[in-house]
Amino acid sequence: MAMLDEFKKFAMRGNVIDLAVGVIIGGAFARITDSLVKDVVMPPIGAVLGGLDFANYYIPLNNQGYHLPLAEAQKAGAVLAYGSFLTVLLNFILLAFIIFQMVRVINRLRGPAEEAKPAAPVTPEDIVLLREIRDSLKK
Repeated sequence: MAMLDEFKKFAMRGNVIDLAVGVIIGGAFARITDSLVKDVVMPPIGAVLGGLDFANYYIPLNNQGYHLPLAEAQKAGAVLAYGSFLTVLLNFILLAFIIFQMVRVINRLRGPAEEAKPAAPVTPEDIVLLREIRDSLKK
């Protein structure tokens, strides 16, 4: 029973719930970015590079030939699917850039960070006592 209470206390912390919400929103945002790359950005790039689906660009490593779609070429043997990799890489770069911009805006909205002023060094007690003795002797 104690472990169940401990788990409930852990799960109800704000950090865990915030993390769960962040993961869910991040997953949805990743799908939006993936669609942006696949459906909006890559078709014009593919048209410029020959009119094919850019994700289907590959180098056959098992003498399959270039005429097969990527899925069939993979069934026939090993391929170096550089088009698919570049699509995922572009997806990552766009996602990282958008998150960077979001963090920048949030930091601007928060305002300048308050700089912590260095605390005055604490004088050891024996030095304080010696100063008090000195001052009383002067009087």
